[in-house]
Amino acid sequence: MTDLVLAETAHGVHTLTINRPDKKNALTEAMYAALADGIAHAESDPAVRVTRIRGTGGSFTAGNDLADFAAQGAKPVSTGDSKVEAPVTRFLRAVSTTEKPLVAQVNGLAVGVGVTMLLHCDLVYAGESATFQAPFVNLGLVPEAASSLLLPRLVGLQRAGELFLLGRKIGSAEARDMGLVAQVLPDDALDAGVEAVARELAAKAPNAVRFTKGLLRKNHGEIAERMAEEGRIFAAQLRSAEVKEAIGAFFEKRPADFSKL
Repeated sequence: MTDLVLAETAHGVHTLTINRPDKKNALTEAMYAALADGIAHAESDPAVRVTRIRGTGGSFTAGNDLADFAAQGAKPVSTGDSKVEAPVTRFLRAVSTTEKPLVAQVNGLAVGVGVTMLLHCDLVYAGESATFQAPFVNLGLVPEAASSLLLPRLVGLQRAGELFLLGRKIGSAEARDMGLVAQVLPDDALDAGVEAVARELAAKAPNAVRFTKGLLRKNHGEIAERMAEEGRIFAAQLRSAEVKEAIGAFFEKRPADFSKL
């Protein structure tokens, strides 16, 4: 674990805390690696029954750290005959394949992967002030985490289109109404409320919980196939003039201009 991702286990709950509040918990490659390691640890540790993911400060996560993202890239790199998985890819595989339940605690800002990872969480709770935005197209990119498959199934094509094509921001009540969030709690009661739910789940029969999760999410092959397809397009777009313009505009604090591309 890095000090930017904190890990602790108590009462059968393995809590991963994204701890970079000065950057709104934006995720770097090292942080993705730490989160992936944390989920792998929870999966292999018999003392852990539930994994909880949360953020410090006023944000769940602002998504990718764009400076780190632009420098590192987001696709697997080949080294000889083997393939080294990029940390973000390893994290997305971890959240989509772990057999133990995932509980998300969304406080404040959830952007990009901060939204799409929720589609793989078994229970999602949000504070009243939480907001959700998936501005992939705004950055010249496409959705990831098989969200192009899962979100339309959850909320319908029209709402998914507004969230992905327009990058529209929604509040916690709307996220609950469309099924992205199980419950909305007062901000000052969110941490205790989610801790109580996670402990309750951890106390239940572990095989029954695991089998039930598996039955509810019996589409691993389809998800993996869609992730791979998204990843190919995402990697190609990452090298495009569209992304260069979008990221440049972000750092220059101006609107992106795609009119000449």
